[in-house]
Amino acid sequence: MTINLSKGQRIDLAKSDGGALTRVKMGLGWDAIERKGRFGRSKTADVDLDASCVLLDAESNIVDAVWFRQLNSKDGSITHTGDNLTGAGDGDDESILVDLSRVPALVKTLSFTVTCYSRQGFSEIQNAFCRVVDETTKQEIARYDLSAQGPHTAMVIANVYRHADGWKMAALGETGEGKTYLDVVPLITASV
Repeated sequence: MTINLSKGQRIDLAKSDGGALTRVKMGLGWDAIERKGRFGRSKTADVDLDASCVLLDAESNIVDAVWFRQLNSKDGSITHTGDNLTGAGDGDDESILVDLSRVPALVKTLSFTVTCYSRQGFSEIQNAFCRVVDETTKQEIARYDLSAQGPHTAMVIANVYRHADGWKMAALGETGEGKTYLDVVPLITASV
């Protein structure tokens, strides 16, 4: 059963049988912007959204980052599947795969961000969403609607953080302006 996330909501990242999740995917999807042009013809504008995962230690220091310029974490536990520059295609346009069992102990928080490199505000972008999927079963766990979020160009979506012997997720929905995660580092570190 999918949970539709709202700002500030927290969920346990556990399987339906109660076991801990070990492999998760953060999927990001969106469509190009369609506008009526002259004489009523439809025109589309490409949209370049970017998913990023920032790895932080217990003091909120950035340890590593996975984004379109670095598709794999240095330790190999996190992989970005590649940069989609247009929003073309169905389903997830970009994905970040995380093997939670391989994330180094030094890393206490994984902060997931979405930024619009092409500078459109989220309220202009059609059908934009983020979702968390159990990669073992391919079952969607949680979904966050981005299109309804406003005119900003960047968002810290959620933090996945260590809790006891497992991981929890906090939906953040913190908004800002920026083309890459580097532009919203103050939001990321303040959210931990």
